[in-house]
Amino acid sequence: MPKLVDHRERREAIAHALWRVVDGQGWAGASLREVAREAGVSLGQLQHYFASRTAMLAFAMEHAAEQTSDRVARGLAALDQPPHPRDVLRVVLTEMLPLHPDARASSRMSAAYVLEALHDPALRERAGLGLRDGRALVERLVREAIAQGRISPDRDPDVETDLLLALTGFSTLLELGVVGPQAALAAVDQHLDRLFDGA
Repeated sequence: MPKLVDHRERREAIAHALWRVVDGQGWAGASLREVAREAGVSLGQLQHYFASRTAMLAFAMEHAAEQTSDRVARGLAALDQPPHPRDVLRVVLTEMLPLHPDARASSRMSAAYVLEALHDPALRERAGLGLRDGRALVERLVREAIAQGRISPDRDPDVETDLLLALTGFSTLLELGVVGPQAALAAVDQHLDRLFDGA
């Protein structure tokens, strides 16, 4: 019998090849031909799954988001149960930073995705939806912590959510070597300590 091709598995393998190309050469080097070579498939096979670089990038970003969610879930499972909301927020925030190879690949893909989304209305809408979902998650965690008395009730949950998300801006500083991992983590921890102080 001929081997059945798992289409989702093949698409994910191509997405990982795209991650590697972007990691090594940047988005400018991520032609369909180069990604096909990296994935070990023909250009025709790749185009069977993705008709364009944009379609390939959109799928790769969805897959990267799933991988980040899986890393967050593993991090949360390793915490004391039930976890302290500060620890939950720390896991969520640090998994968005390029502090290890998987997260670095996601970070670089995200940078390419944002640049493309600025000029592509369909990508812009998808990227916006993903970012709004992420913001809603962080806001829910902040509001739950306030309701539990872990964060002072005089804190504005919208402002605190935005300040927490601003910490993900360390991605660019880390990627360009402006700050090191320990400095970024120290800033995250100090901000969380201040947020949860006195509650």
